[in-house]
Amino acid sequence: MTAKATHYRGGRIFTAAEPAWAESMIVEDSQLTYVGDTVTADALTRDADIVELDGAFVLPGFIDAHTHLLMMGQSLQKVDLQSAVDLAGIQDRIGRFAADNPTAPRILGRSWLFPALGGRPPTRQMIDAVEADRPVYLDSNDVHSVWVNSAALHELGIDDHTPDPLGGRIERDPATGHATGMLYETAVTQIVWPALAKVVTDHERDVALAAAFERYLADGVTGAVDMALGADEVAALERALAAGGGTLPLRVAGHWLITRTDSTEENVRQVREAATYAQRLQGPWLRMAGIKIIIDGVIDSCTATMKEPYSDGTNAEPIWDLESLAPVVTAADAAGLQVAMHAIGDEASEIGLTALEKAIAANGIRPRRHRMEHLETITKDNVQRLAQLGVVASMQPVHADPAIQENWRAVLGDHRVERAYPWPEMTSAGAVLALGSDAPTAPHPPLPNMYVATTRKSAIDPTLPPNLPEYALPMADALAHATRDAAYSCCWDDLTGQLVAGKAADFVVLDGNPFTDGAGSLLTSRVGLTVVAGRIRHRTTPRPL
Repeated sequence: MTAKATHYRGGRIFTAAEPAWAESMIVEDSQLTYVGDTVTADALTRDADIVELDGAFVLPGFIDAHTHLLMMGQSLQKVDLQSAVDLAGIQDRIGRFAADNPTAPRILGRSWLFPALGGRPPTRQMIDAVEADRPVYLDSNDVHSVWVNSAALHELGIDDHTPDPLGGRIERDPATGHATGMLYETAVTQIVWPALAKVVTDHERDVALAAAFERYLADGVTGAVDMALGADEVAALERALAAGGGTLPLRVAGHWLITRTDSTEENVRQVREAATYAQRLQGPWLRMAGIKIIIDGVIDSCTATMKEPYSDGTNAEPIWDLESLAPVVTAADAAGLQVAMHAIGDEASEIGLTALEKAIAANGIRPRRHRMEHLETITKDNVQRLAQLGVVASMQPVHADPAIQENWRAVLGDHRVERAYPWPEMTSAGAVLALGSDAPTAPHPPLPNMYVATTRKSAIDPTLPPNLPEYALPMADALAHATRDAAYSCCWDDLTGQLVAGKAADFVVLDGNPFTDGAGSLLTSRVGLTVVAGRIRHRTTPRPL
């Protein structure tokens, strides 16, 4: 060896490759040059720096296959409402934050759950009762709806005559026609998000992005796929890249969010815009992978598009119907962009798969790696179609946590809840399954996420019974889906995701081993080291690693 190497010696190393286990790794610069037994590694590194692992568990760095980095960083500054069990609890937290922050121009909250309202619909008056003077914006747990007070409606310019945006809804009182304070789907992405973006400075974005990076590194994440990029997010990432001298704290692949309009020409123009970013951003630290399309909404608010009605007899139209979706998918496929489609309802996934088939027919057979996001409900036939088309199933175990499933199961209320989040069906059909978190719609740490994946139990309240335990994943499979297959999902499989010679030295050292200590240790283990491209980016262990 011609350069000084570092020998990580004597660990229990899960490689997410074949063979699955090793004892030692040699890192030279940013790469792994050897992964295998300690005797051989010792012979190769007589002049190396030695890091004694002392039997510690090592695995590839987690790659969050679906997240929203800037939004996650910003969410850390919002009032956390997830554990509020009733309206009084929500109001109390808002009231206390308002009292503690008298000069804040507006109040932002996150992660409230519909069951906390006891079946009552959210209204602006409920928030006005504790804060009427300043605008209040409360993101639902899934971030697909926002509950606001009267001052926020005024700030947004929403009145009784404001039309619903295409694919969204401004909830109105059926008796009076007045806006109630609930905004759904594109009323969020096309009204709330742009309005709030105007009052955020670039410095504030940079601070939020740095906070997201810090949290991710502390939890063992070395790469992330950001699933709703716009100009502000890309600019923040590029500023971070420049500040890091051409590197980021962790690797980021992004998908440009395409917003549906009533013009096919405008929709396709957005694809061309994404393609210009993709041509410019193709580095190992920041790359524009493709586009993101949100076909439908979410089950909790009954905006996901289902083949059969919800338990109350209603259903939801897709945000993108096949007629509007197919030209966009075909254009993106022709441009070599990865298409990532949010599809939660079983009808939404059918629409997305049909659009992909049309794109393949138009553009011909060639290698492609498109994705479908979430797939919380999907028919067995469409699982087979997805696998046959080579589409990556990008799913988030943390969304199946039993502690947040009460409303989800209630609004479906039939046979569909017995095939909820069918992760093993994807791999059995031959599809690649990539696991992520969808932060900030759910907690970002990967270890609790892996607990849900391997047990179907709750990481929030482990005393709850498991939800469909027959869909739990074996430990080795879950970890591989969150590392190796997450890397595959964004075309990083030649770069990272496995601990093998020739790939990047992106790895994590834990103080517990779920293979020997059991799945429960995923809730108690700490990340000792997070290493990205051979560089220690986070250290918490008291041991001299």
